[in-house]
Amino acid sequence: MAADTIFALSSGSPPAAIAIVRVSGPAAHRAATALVGSLPPARHAAVRELRDGGDALLDEALVLRFDGPASSTGEDLVEFHCHGGRAVVAAVNAALASIDGLRQAEPGEFTRRAFDNGRIDLTEAEGLADLIEAETESQRRAALVTAEGGLRSKIDGWQAGLLQLSARAEAAIDYVDEDLGDADPALSRECGALAIDLSQWLQRPRAEPLREGVGVVIAGPPNAGKSSLLNALSGYDRAIVTPVPGTTRDHIEVPLALSGVPIRLTDTAGLHETGELVEQLGVERARKLVEVADVLVWLGEPEDAPDHSRLIRVHARADLPERGGTPGGSVAVSSVTGLGLPELSSAIVEAARAILPSDGEIALNRRQADCLADARDSLVEAARSTDVAIVAESLRQARAAFDRLTGRAGVEDLLDALFGRFCLGK
Repeated sequence: MAADTIFALSSGSPPAAIAIVRVSGPAAHRAATALVGSLPPARHAAVRELRDGGDALLDEALVLRFDGPASSTGEDLVEFHCHGGRAVVAAVNAALASIDGLRQAEPGEFTRRAFDNGRIDLTEAEGLADLIEAETESQRRAALVTAEGGLRSKIDGWQAGLLQLSARAEAAIDYVDEDLGDADPALSRECGALAIDLSQWLQRPRAEPLREGVGVVIAGPPNAGKSSLLNALSGYDRAIVTPVPGTTRDHIEVPLALSGVPIRLTDTAGLHETGELVEQLGVERARKLVEVADVLVWLGEPEDAPDHSRLIRVHARADLPERGGTPGGSVAVSSVTGLGLPELSSAIVEAARAILPSDGEIALNRRQADCLADARDSLVEAARSTDVAIVAESLRQARAAFDRLTGRAGVEDLLDALFGRFCLGK
């Protein structure tokens, strides 16, 4: 248990209708009693007068008491649901700060204590951080699944099976013929089966495109209407538009949500041969962006489109008489009249959703996938080996990878960075 007791405002910044101030740690109940007198029974709410050390009335608040370890932090915890004015919050915080053994919480410290006390594992903490930062409905749903323990539940099953395999391998070391040391074929098969299960999970859509936005790159020759299209899709004039070819010399990125799907929409310099140095750098950068694009929106001639797995051909400036006739497989669009913009948006969303996890599906982030891949590789080694000692060691390495995945070992630097993402009072 932590040696000190922390407090902080855990709701939004005042003024607000209600402000929630949390106190967590060994002195939480003592501190709350100093302010309100008698506390209600655990997990019961009661109205109490909050008074400072000089017995001055601070506020009338709803008080909830939680006894550790059955609390969100795993410690004794009290919540004051006060009126949400700035002066009220400041007075309650000042009263708590005057009590010996209490201090203001650091950002993310409540959640860090929940992790340290085993109330959540690292995957749930990561899901909670993503939930706090979620800006689209897709991000919110995916983060909520992880924050509520969806991945943790799956990991628990894997770890239970792995522990049984390890126990069998360790036991076999004591009983196999010392000259042979052969592994049990059934044990090898089960190691291989678990490795296949992990491999299938590693092939699922990842969390990064959902968290950071699907990279949608608009590309084509100079003066094809790329910047106008970016402005039209984003809803405001983000890129400079002129009749002069080569106006865009560097890429411009705009984050937005289309039908609840997070998008990073990028306008690029026109793709063409040029001897001008600055333009040349912009064109080269544009080509690199095209290569790494999740979805490519092409505004040039259809036959000139780069080879891309998620390519959307656009027949731009379709409102102009000279642009009559839409090539097959292209979306006719006018950034001036709005023609075809709904159809293009729908096509982008459809292509983006193909690389995003479906609703309610657990998505691994890069760190989680790396740990899972390490465990898979160790299991593959265990399945291939006929030496029971090597099998046992490979299984130990797989268990260590799972410990890194859940945060039980070797993640101190990561923890500091993760909980630093949380706001004060969370």
